[in-house]
Amino acid sequence: MNIGLIGLGDMGRLYAKAFAKAGYQVCGCDLPENRNKLEEELLPLGIKILDSGKDVARVNDLIIYSVEAEKLEQVVAECGPVTKFGAIVAGQTSVKTPEIAIFEKYLPEDTQIITFHGMHGPGFEPKGQKLILIPHRCDKAAYQRMYDLFTAIGSDIVEMVDYHEHDKIVADTQAVTHVGFESMGTAWKSAGFFPWENGSYIGGIDNVKILTTLRIFSYKAHVYAGLAILNPYAKQQVKRYAESESELFKLMIKEEEADFRSRLYRARDFVFHESRKPIMLNDAVMKEFSLAQKPELQKPNSHLSILSMVDAWYHLGVNPYDNLICQTPPFRLRLGIAEYLFKNEDLLEESIKTALYDKTIRGDDLEFHSAVREWSAIIGYGDMEGYKKHFNEVQNFFSHRLEEGKAQSAELIRRLMME
Repeated sequence: MNIGLIGLGDMGRLYAKAFAKAGYQVCGCDLPENRNKLEEELLPLGIKILDSGKDVARVNDLIIYSVEAEKLEQVVAECGPVTKFGAIVAGQTSVKTPEIAIFEKYLPEDTQIITFHGMHGPGFEPKGQKLILIPHRCDKAAYQRMYDLFTAIGSDIVEMVDYHEHDKIVADTQAVTHVGFESMGTAWKSAGFFPWENGSYIGGIDNVKILTTLRIFSYKAHVYAGLAILNPYAKQQVKRYAESESELFKLMIKEEEADFRSRLYRARDFVFHESRKPIMLNDAVMKEFSLAQKPELQKPNSHLSILSMVDAWYHLGVNPYDNLICQTPPFRLRLGIAEYLFKNEDLLEESIKTALYDKTIRGDDLEFHSAVREWSAIIGYGDMEGYKKHFNEVQNFFSHRLEEGKAQSAELIRRLMME
């Protein structure tokens, strides 16, 4: 099977290399100004660079569109009509509803549509990483060829019946996950401090929160904007997260302990039911990965971001453990720290008391509350440019620590996944 990739950005190059190493004949294309650099990097691996997407579409048995979600329709409209007869076409966007609609609109009727989603960023090789494989319009033989391809590169394949199921789960594992961490980063920026210099953000859970936030902001804004705004199921889930956060914050500032406590314990009993297999993040490993210079200054934290997530899962009727089939490292870490907090009676009680009565953290919680509202509004309005602008402002604030955070978070993920 000859494989052609239209778009050789971070993820396109990653998979082109993996296919070539597995012995497949691979070619691809990108913007003309990137050609020399791409040839220098990819030709030694036997990957040919063609002049245009049309050239790729005409000659390959499998064509993978690996372009930004915003630009997908423009590119498929141009290249799709000349697709090789009977070829398999796939996309690498993380939201499949608009992708499938575009494929159906522009691809010839003889085209086999089998799409996929690698549940990892370009910092991880495909081998051993979860990959969602989704048939849409294909015969059994074509589907088997795709399954064999991803088996050959070592992907951990999860098969889904359709793209709707995928997008519902990904709304939780990616869109809402990212909003939680983006809101933390926005709150710290608005408050004007770096969390590793503040005693309220020292310790195992907060090390994970900080490093995951830095990891997210080390990547490109358009990826996260597309995940949140183009997924038809994301708005509802982000809105519910914002509602949960706002309702909990109101109970906190009114110090209504009985209602606050009963609400959280109700959510705990629903999400962390005994029948569900726990993740069990290692406390010693989490404490190891700190950016703080003075860990002895640690103070209690309300963990409002985590309390809100568990409350939102409860109100949505979502079992996050079921969604681990579409897990990303940030989602697994978020579920892991939520589990760690809610299954530790003493830590949960400390969090509740801090949320209700510790005024030294209230200002930070107010900044977080405002940040969640901002992100929810941007996503609700479908404001792609506003999302990217908001993201980039926070990214600039943390720019001097992003590479270190990305490297440390990768090692943290590696260590915790091995446990």
